Amino acid sequence: MRSFKYGLGLVAALGLMAGTAQAQIKISLNGPLTGQLASFGEQMKRGAEMAVADLNAAGGVNGQKIQLVLGDDQCDPKQAVAVANKSVQEKVAVVIGHFCSGSSIPASDVYKEENILQISPASTNPTFTDRGYKNTFRVCGRDDQQGMVAGDYIADKFKGKKVAILHDKTAYGKGLADETKKRLNSKGVTEAMYEAISAGEKDYSALISKMKQAGIELIYLGGYHPEAGLIVRQAKEQGLTAPLMGGDALVDKQLWAISGTAGQGTLMTFDADPRKNPVAKPIVDKFKAGGYDPEGYTLYTYAAVQVWAQAATTAKSVKTADVEKAMRAGSFKTVLNDIKFDAKGDTTSPAYKVYVWKDGTYDYVN
Repeated sequence: MRSFKYGLGLVAALGLMAGTAQAQIKISLNGPLTGQLASFGEQMKRGAEMAVADLNAAGGVNGQKIQLVLGDDQCDPKQAVAVANKSVQEKVAVVIGHFCSGSSIPASDVYKEENILQISPASTNPTFTDRGYKNTFRVCGRDDQQGMVAGDYIADKFKGKKVAILHDKTAYGKGLADETKKRLNSKGVTEAMYEAISAGEKDYSALISKMKQAGIELIYLGGYHPEAGLIVRQAKEQGLTAPLMGGDALVDKQLWAISGTAGQGTLMTFDADPRKNPVAKPIVDKFKAGGYDPEGYTLYTYAAVQVWAQAATTAKSVKTADVEKAMRAGSFKTVLNDIKFDAKGDTTSPAYKVYVWKDGTYDYVN
Protein backbone atom coordinates (compact mmCIF):
# COMPACT_ATOMS: atom_id res chain seq x y z
CA MET A 1 0.00 0.00 0.00
CA ARG A 2 1.30 3.42 -0.84
CA SER A 3 2.09 5.87 1.91
CA PHE A 4 -0.48 8.56 2.63
CA LYS A 5 1.63 11.18 0.89
CA TYR A 6 -0.15 9.86 -2.20
CA GLY A 7 -3.57 10.44 -0.61
CA LEU A 8 -5.44 11.59 -3.62
CA GLY A 9 -7.12 14.64 -2.19
CA LEU A 10 -3.73 16.15 -1.39
CA VAL A 11 -1.49 18.51 -3.28
CA ALA A 12 1.28 15.93 -3.68
CA ALA A 13 -0.94 13.39 -5.39
CA LEU A 14 -2.58 15.89 -7.68
CA GLY A 15 0.73 17.48 -8.60
CA LEU A 16 -0.70 20.95 -8.19
CA MET A 17 0.85 24.34 -7.79
CA ALA A 18 -0.58 26.15 -4.82
CA GLY A 19 -1.07 29.87 -4.89
CA THR A 20 -3.60 32.60 -4.61
CA ALA A 21 -6.23 32.01 -7.24
CA GLN A 22 -7.21 34.86 -9.50
CA ALA A 23 -9.25 34.12 -12.64
CA GLN A 24 -11.22 30.90 -12.86
CA ILE A 25 -10.79 28.02 -15.28
CA LYS A 26 -14.06 26.50 -16.46
CA ILE A 27 -14.39 22.78 -16.95
CA SER A 28 -17.59 21.00 -17.97
CA LEU A 29 -19.21 17.80 -16.74
CA ASN A 30 -21.55 16.59 -19.49
CA GLY A 31 -23.79 13.58 -18.98
CA PRO A 32 -27.32 12.32 -18.25
CA LEU A 33 -28.23 14.53 -15.29
CA THR A 34 -31.93 13.92 -15.91
CA GLY A 35 -33.89 11.20 -17.68
CA GLN A 36 -33.87 7.43 -17.45
CA LEU A 37 -30.11 7.21 -16.82
CA ALA A 38 -29.89 10.12 -14.35
CA SER A 39 -28.43 7.85 -11.66
CA PHE A 40 -25.28 7.55 -13.77
CA GLY A 41 -25.28 11.33 -14.21
CA GLU A 42 -25.43 11.62 -10.43
CA GLN A 43 -22.37 9.38 -10.13
CA MET A 44 -20.48 11.58 -12.57
CA LYS A 45 -21.62 14.81 -10.94
CA ARG A 46 -20.58 13.62 -7.48
CA GLY A 47 -17.17 12.58 -8.75
CA ALA A 48 -16.55 15.84 -10.59
CA GLU A 49 -17.76 18.02 -7.73
CA MET A 50 -15.52 16.28 -5.21
CA ALA A 51 -12.51 16.44 -7.53
CA VAL A 52 -13.01 20.15 -8.19
CA ALA A 53 -13.51 20.87 -4.49
CA ASP A 54 -10.28 19.02 -3.67
CA LEU A 55 -8.39 20.84 -6.42
CA ASN A 56 -9.60 24.24 -5.26
CA ALA A 57 -8.82 23.44 -1.62
CA ALA A 58 -5.28 22.66 -2.74
CA GLY A 59 -4.90 25.98 -4.59
CA GLY A 60 -6.47 25.22 -7.95
CA VAL A 61 -4.55 24.52 -11.14
CA ASN A 62 -1.60 26.72 -12.04
CA GLY A 63 -2.78 29.20 -9.41
CA GLN A 64 -6.32 29.45 -10.75
CA LYS A 65 -9.51 28.11 -9.19
CA ILE A 66 -11.71 25.69 -11.12
CA GLN A 67 -15.37 26.36 -11.91
CA LEU A 68 -17.50 23.35 -12.77
CA VAL A 69 -20.14 23.80 -15.48
CA LEU A 70 -22.84 21.14 -15.84
CA GLY A 71 -24.36 19.94 -19.11
CA ASP A 72 -27.35 17.58 -19.27
CA ASP A 73 -27.47 15.43 -22.42
CA GLN A 74 -30.02 12.85 -21.14
CA CYS A 75 -27.97 10.27 -23.09
CA ASP A 76 -29.64 11.60 -26.24
CA PRO A 77 -27.33 12.12 -29.28
CA LYS A 78 -29.03 15.34 -30.45
CA GLN A 79 -29.09 16.78 -26.95
CA ALA A 80 -25.43 15.82 -26.57
CA VAL A 81 -24.52 17.95 -29.60
CA ALA A 82 -26.48 20.89 -28.14
CA VAL A 83 -24.68 20.45 -24.82
CA ALA A 84 -21.34 20.27 -26.63
CA ASN A 85 -22.06 23.57 -28.36
CA LYS A 86 -22.96 25.09 -24.98
CA SER A 87 -19.57 23.97 -23.67
CA VAL A 88 -17.97 25.77 -26.62
CA GLN A 89 -19.86 28.95 -25.71
CA GLU A 90 -18.75 28.60 -22.09
CA LYS A 91 -15.12 28.42 -23.29
CA VAL A 92 -14.36 25.42 -21.11
CA ALA A 93 -10.81 24.05 -20.93
CA VAL A 94 -11.95 20.43 -20.88
CA VAL A 95 -15.13 18.37 -21.07
CA ILE A 96 -15.42 15.48 -18.66
CA GLY A 97 -17.94 13.27 -20.44
CA HIS A 98 -20.10 12.09 -21.84
CA PHE A 99 -21.50 8.91 -20.27
CA CYS A 100 -23.28 7.13 -23.13
CA SER A 101 -21.19 6.29 -26.18
CA GLY A 102 -24.13 7.42 -28.30
CA SER A 103 -23.63 10.88 -26.82
CA SER A 104 -19.83 10.97 -26.63
CA ILE A 105 -19.32 10.08 -30.29
CA PRO A 106 -21.41 12.86 -31.93
CA ALA A 107 -20.35 15.39 -29.27
CA SER A 108 -16.70 14.59 -29.95
CA ASP A 109 -17.11 15.93 -33.49
CA VAL A 110 -17.96 19.32 -31.98
CA TYR A 111 -15.01 19.22 -29.57
CA LYS A 112 -12.63 18.26 -32.37
CA GLU A 113 -13.87 21.12 -34.56
CA GLU A 114 -13.59 23.60 -31.69
CA ASN A 115 -10.35 22.16 -30.25
CA ILE A 116 -11.66 21.28 -26.79
CA LEU A 117 -10.18 18.41 -24.81
CA GLN A 118 -12.63 15.58 -24.02
CA ILE A 119 -12.06 12.89 -21.39
CA SER A 120 -14.85 10.35 -20.96
CA PRO A 121 -15.09 8.44 -17.69
CA ALA A 122 -17.50 5.88 -19.10
CA SER A 123 -17.95 5.69 -22.90
CA THR A 124 -16.72 2.26 -23.98
CA ASN A 125 -17.62 1.98 -27.69
CA PRO A 126 -14.35 1.52 -29.68
CA THR A 127 -15.40 4.09 -32.30
CA PHE A 128 -15.02 6.86 -29.73
CA THR A 129 -11.22 6.68 -29.88
CA ASP A 130 -10.69 4.71 -33.09
CA ARG A 131 -11.19 7.78 -35.31
CA GLY A 132 -7.85 9.27 -34.32
CA TYR A 133 -9.05 12.53 -32.76
CA LYS A 134 -6.05 13.88 -30.85
CA ASN A 135 -8.22 15.65 -28.25
CA THR A 136 -10.25 12.55 -27.29
CA PHE A 137 -9.44 10.33 -24.28
CA ARG A 138 -11.15 7.95 -21.87
CA VAL A 139 -10.16 6.55 -18.47
CA CYS A 140 -12.35 3.43 -18.80
CA GLY A 141 -11.88 0.38 -21.01
CA ARG A 142 -13.40 -0.51 -24.39
CA ASP A 143 -16.20 -2.83 -25.41
CA ASP A 144 -13.90 -5.05 -27.46
CA GLN A 145 -11.98 -5.67 -24.20
CA GLN A 146 -15.16 -6.04 -22.14
CA GLY A 147 -16.83 -8.31 -24.68
CA MET A 148 -13.81 -10.57 -24.66
CA VAL A 149 -14.07 -11.06 -20.88
CA ALA A 150 -17.82 -11.67 -21.09
CA GLY A 151 -17.48 -14.09 -24.00
CA ASP A 152 -14.77 -16.09 -22.26
CA TYR A 153 -16.83 -16.31 -19.06
CA ILE A 154 -19.95 -17.47 -20.88
CA ALA A 155 -18.04 -20.03 -22.95
CA ASP A 156 -16.47 -21.42 -19.79
CA LYS A 157 -19.30 -21.27 -17.24
CA PHE A 158 -22.27 -21.85 -19.57
CA LYS A 159 -20.71 -24.42 -21.86
CA GLY A 160 -23.38 -26.25 -23.85
CA LYS A 161 -26.13 -23.90 -22.62
CA LYS A 162 -28.55 -22.00 -24.85
CA VAL A 163 -27.66 -18.30 -24.88
CA ALA A 164 -29.83 -15.40 -26.02
CA ILE A 165 -28.00 -12.21 -27.00
CA LEU A 166 -30.09 -9.04 -26.75
CA HIS A 167 -29.19 -5.43 -27.46
CA ASP A 168 -30.98 -2.08 -27.17
CA LYS A 169 -29.88 -0.66 -30.57
CA THR A 170 -27.68 2.02 -28.95
CA ALA A 171 -24.02 2.56 -29.84
CA TYR A 172 -23.09 1.15 -26.46
CA GLY A 173 -25.59 -1.70 -26.21
CA LYS A 174 -25.31 -3.09 -29.72
CA GLY A 175 -21.57 -2.56 -29.74
CA LEU A 176 -21.08 -4.53 -26.54
CA ALA A 177 -23.49 -7.29 -27.56
CA ASP A 178 -21.72 -7.68 -30.90
CA GLU A 179 -18.26 -7.81 -29.29
CA THR A 180 -19.47 -10.49 -26.88
CA LYS A 181 -21.09 -12.42 -29.76
CA LYS A 182 -17.88 -12.14 -31.76
CA ARG A 183 -15.85 -13.59 -28.89
CA LEU A 184 -18.34 -16.41 -28.29
CA ASN A 185 -18.46 -17.29 -31.98
CA SER A 186 -14.65 -17.36 -32.14
CA LYS A 187 -14.71 -19.97 -29.37
CA GLY A 188 -17.15 -22.17 -31.27
CA VAL A 189 -20.27 -21.05 -29.42
CA THR A 190 -23.31 -20.05 -31.50
CA GLU A 191 -26.06 -18.11 -29.75
CA ALA A 192 -29.56 -19.59 -29.80
CA MET A 193 -31.14 -16.14 -30.27
CA TYR A 194 -30.02 -12.66 -31.30
CA GLU A 195 -32.69 -10.01 -30.78
CA ALA A 196 -33.02 -6.21 -30.55
CA ILE A 197 -35.14 -4.50 -27.91
CA SER A 198 -36.19 -0.87 -27.65
CA ALA A 199 -34.78 1.20 -24.80
CA GLY A 200 -37.58 2.51 -22.63
CA GLU A 201 -39.92 -0.43 -23.18
CA LYS A 202 -41.85 -1.57 -20.10
CA ASP A 203 -43.32 -4.90 -21.18
CA TYR A 204 -41.01 -7.71 -22.30
CA SER A 205 -43.54 -10.54 -21.93
CA ALA A 206 -43.56 -11.45 -25.65
CA LEU A 207 -39.75 -11.60 -25.76
CA ILE A 208 -39.65 -13.65 -22.56
CA SER A 209 -42.23 -16.10 -23.94
CA LYS A 210 -40.05 -16.49 -27.03
CA MET A 211 -36.99 -17.18 -24.89
CA LYS A 212 -38.91 -19.72 -22.80
CA GLN A 213 -40.01 -21.57 -25.93
CA ALA A 214 -36.40 -21.60 -27.15
CA GLY A 215 -35.19 -23.05 -23.83
CA ILE A 216 -32.83 -20.13 -23.16
CA GLU A 217 -30.49 -20.77 -20.21
CA LEU A 218 -28.57 -17.45 -20.18
CA ILE A 219 -29.70 -14.00 -21.31
CA TYR A 220 -26.90 -11.65 -22.38
CA LEU A 221 -27.99 -8.02 -22.65
CA GLY A 222 -26.09 -5.20 -24.28
CA GLY A 223 -27.93 -2.29 -22.69
CA TYR A 224 -28.62 -0.32 -19.54
CA HIS A 225 -29.91 -1.14 -16.07
CA PRO A 226 -33.56 0.02 -16.46
CA GLU A 227 -34.23 -2.56 -19.18
CA ALA A 228 -32.08 -5.20 -17.49
CA GLY A 229 -33.97 -4.86 -14.21
CA LEU A 230 -37.34 -5.18 -15.94
CA ILE A 231 -36.31 -8.18 -18.04
CA VAL A 232 -34.96 -10.00 -14.98
CA ARG A 233 -38.08 -9.32 -12.93
CA GLN A 234 -40.56 -10.15 -15.68
CA ALA A 235 -38.63 -13.30 -16.64
CA LYS A 236 -38.87 -14.62 -13.09
CA GLU A 237 -42.58 -13.75 -12.98
CA GLN A 238 -43.11 -15.77 -16.17
CA GLY A 239 -41.10 -18.73 -14.90
CA LEU A 240 -37.95 -18.15 -16.96
CA THR A 241 -35.10 -18.81 -14.52
CA ALA A 242 -32.20 -18.09 -16.89
CA PRO A 243 -29.78 -15.59 -15.30
CA LEU A 244 -29.04 -12.31 -17.06
CA MET A 245 -25.56 -11.03 -17.81
CA GLY A 246 -24.71 -7.53 -18.99
CA GLY A 247 -21.95 -4.96 -19.06
CA ASP A 248 -20.82 -1.95 -17.07
CA ALA A 249 -24.12 -0.11 -17.58
CA LEU A 250 -25.59 -2.41 -14.92
CA VAL A 251 -23.23 -0.99 -12.30
CA ASP A 252 -25.85 1.04 -10.45
CA LYS A 253 -27.94 0.16 -7.41
CA GLN A 254 -31.00 1.28 -9.33
CA LEU A 255 -30.77 -2.09 -11.07
CA TRP A 256 -31.78 -3.80 -7.82
CA ALA A 257 -34.45 -1.19 -7.13
CA ILE A 258 -36.07 -2.23 -10.43
CA SER A 259 -35.43 -5.98 -10.34
CA GLY A 260 -36.03 -6.61 -6.65
CA THR A 261 -34.92 -10.03 -5.40
CA ALA A 262 -35.28 -11.38 -8.95
CA GLY A 263 -31.95 -9.66 -9.55
CA GLN A 264 -30.14 -12.19 -7.37
CA GLY A 265 -27.40 -13.81 -9.43
CA THR A 266 -27.40 -11.21 -12.21
CA LEU A 267 -23.92 -11.04 -13.76
CA MET A 268 -22.05 -8.11 -15.27
CA THR A 269 -18.64 -7.05 -16.46
CA PHE A 270 -17.08 -3.86 -15.14
CA ASP A 271 -13.56 -2.58 -14.69
CA ALA A 272 -11.85 -3.28 -11.37
CA ASP A 273 -13.87 -1.68 -8.55
CA PRO A 274 -11.85 1.40 -7.53
CA ARG A 275 -13.50 1.41 -4.10
CA LYS A 276 -11.37 -1.64 -3.31
CA ASN A 277 -8.16 0.10 -4.30
CA PRO A 278 -6.00 1.18 -1.31
CA VAL A 279 -4.90 4.37 -3.10
CA ALA A 280 -8.54 5.46 -3.32
CA LYS A 281 -9.31 4.91 0.36
CA PRO A 282 -8.94 8.57 1.47
CA ILE A 283 -11.41 9.71 -1.18
CA VAL A 284 -13.78 6.78 -0.68
CA ASP A 285 -13.81 7.52 3.07
CA LYS A 286 -14.50 11.17 2.33
CA PHE A 287 -17.49 10.30 0.13
CA LYS A 288 -18.84 7.86 2.69
CA ALA A 289 -18.43 10.39 5.50
CA GLY A 290 -20.79 12.58 3.48
CA GLY A 291 -23.31 9.76 3.24
CA TYR A 292 -22.55 8.74 -0.35
CA ASP A 293 -21.21 5.42 -1.66
CA PRO A 294 -18.99 6.27 -4.66
CA GLU A 295 -20.15 3.34 -6.80
CA GLY A 296 -19.94 2.80 -10.51
CA TYR A 297 -18.43 5.71 -12.41
CA THR A 298 -18.08 8.17 -9.51
CA LEU A 299 -14.36 7.54 -9.05
CA TYR A 300 -13.77 7.24 -12.80
CA THR A 301 -15.07 10.79 -13.12
CA TYR A 302 -12.90 11.92 -10.21
CA ALA A 303 -9.91 10.31 -11.95
CA ALA A 304 -10.68 12.04 -15.27
CA VAL A 305 -10.48 15.42 -13.52
CA GLN A 306 -7.26 14.35 -11.78
CA VAL A 307 -5.64 13.41 -15.08
CA TRP A 308 -6.54 16.74 -16.66
CA ALA A 309 -5.32 18.71 -13.62
CA GLN A 310 -1.98 16.93 -13.48
CA ALA A 311 -1.44 17.26 -17.22
CA ALA A 312 -2.32 20.98 -17.12
CA THR A 313 0.13 21.44 -14.24
CA THR A 314 2.88 19.63 -16.12
CA ALA A 315 2.15 21.70 -19.23
CA LYS A 316 1.88 24.91 -17.18
CA SER A 317 -1.08 25.62 -19.45
CA VAL A 318 -4.73 24.73 -19.99
CA LYS A 319 -4.54 25.07 -23.76
CA THR A 320 -5.75 21.92 -25.47
CA ALA A 321 -2.60 21.28 -27.50
CA ASP A 322 -0.35 21.67 -24.45
CA VAL A 323 -2.47 19.49 -22.15
CA GLU A 324 -3.05 16.85 -24.83
CA LYS A 325 0.71 16.57 -25.36
CA ALA A 326 1.27 16.17 -21.61
CA MET A 327 -1.48 13.55 -21.39
CA ARG A 328 0.08 11.42 -24.12
CA ALA A 329 3.54 11.65 -22.58
CA GLY A 330 2.78 11.29 -18.90
CA SER A 331 1.66 8.88 -16.21
CA PHE A 332 -0.96 10.11 -13.76
CA LYS A 333 -1.65 9.11 -10.18
CA THR A 334 -5.37 8.66 -9.71
CA VAL A 335 -7.97 6.86 -7.63
CA LEU A 336 -7.91 4.19 -10.34
CA ASN A 337 -4.14 3.65 -9.94
CA ASP A 338 -1.56 5.09 -12.32
CA ILE A 339 -3.01 5.89 -15.74
CA LYS A 340 -1.18 6.07 -19.06
CA PHE A 341 -2.72 6.55 -22.50
CA ASP A 342 -1.92 4.89 -25.81
CA ALA A 343 -1.80 6.62 -29.18
CA LYS A 344 -5.61 6.46 -29.53
CA GLY A 345 -6.30 8.03 -26.14
CA ASP A 346 -7.28 4.75 -24.48
CA THR A 347 -5.98 3.77 -21.06
CA THR A 348 -3.26 1.14 -21.28
CA SER A 349 -4.41 -0.86 -18.26
CA PRO A 350 -8.11 -1.82 -18.39
CA ALA A 351 -8.95 -4.58 -15.92
CA TYR A 352 -12.43 -5.93 -16.67
CA LYS A 353 -13.79 -8.42 -14.18
CA VAL A 354 -17.04 -10.37 -13.79
CA TYR A 355 -19.36 -9.36 -10.95
CA VAL A 356 -22.49 -10.89 -9.49
CA TRP A 357 -25.44 -9.12 -7.84
CA LYS A 358 -26.48 -10.40 -4.42
CA ASP A 359 -28.76 -8.86 -1.79
CA GLY A 360 -28.84 -5.43 -3.42
CA THR A 361 -25.14 -5.00 -4.09
CA TYR A 362 -22.44 -6.40 -6.38
CA ASP A 363 -19.01 -7.94 -5.96
CA TYR A 364 -16.54 -10.03 -7.90
CA VAL A 365 -17.70 -13.58 -8.68
CA ASN A 366 -15.92 -16.25 -6.67
